[in-house]
Amino acid sequence: MRIALAAALLLLTAFTGFAQKNDETEIRRVLAASLVDWNRGDVRGFMKSYDASPNTLFIGKAGVTRGHQQVLDNYLKRYPTKESMGTTTFTNLEVKLLGNGHAWVLGNWNLKRDAKAGGDIGGVFTLLLKKTPSGWKVIADHTS
Repeated sequence: MRIALAAALLLLTAFTGFAQKNDETEIRRVLAASLVDWNRGDVRGFMKSYDASPNTLFIGKAGVTRGHQQVLDNYLKRYPTKESMGTTTFTNLEVKLLGNGHAWVLGNWNLKRDAKAGGDIGGVFTLLLKKTPSGWKVIADHTS
């Protein structure tokens, strides 16, 4: 009986570790896909990584924005052209699985663009993601 229990615990531990690694890989894939969309000038594509919910939250210099549509509208207003969007990279990504289908991501963002388009900028972000039926989605974004 003890051997069977020990084997079951070992299998459960291995499966949990495998599932966590898959979740982290999927989260990194979602973020990489959002960068591809951003860098080709597609704000709407970039926003596919966000939960299409009125509860989606964005916190930045301008304050708190609530709702996927409002966050999208703000991005479209702030970055109306591919030139204004420039090219973005994420570095120093840390993904922490929080359990119950949630994860936290910390990283740096760097935006390269011509001086006429506003020049280079960058900062730090934290994201809270939720695992949904359509995959991992950003439910809160704090970017500075």
